[in-house]
Amino acid sequence: MDISYYDREFTDEQKDRLARALSDVVVEHFATYDGAVSISLHPVDRKDWQDQVFEPRITGRSDRLIKAPDYRSA
Repeated sequence: MDISYYDREFTDEQKDRLARALSDVVVEHFATYDGAVSISLHPVDRKDWQDQVFEPRITGRSDRLIKAPDYRSA
């Protein structure tokens, strides 16, 4: 699992908690085991989001999305 997000700092503890929570969900829903799950974090600068994430991974693969984003104006 590769997660793209607006660049921000995470502590090691926050990364560990996120990895545990996501792993638990994947293990449960895919009927697998923890060792089969890998997770990587991919920080993306806001100015690059459209080109690096939205177009290739969201618009370009809309048939694979099980949850589409609902961006709010900020």
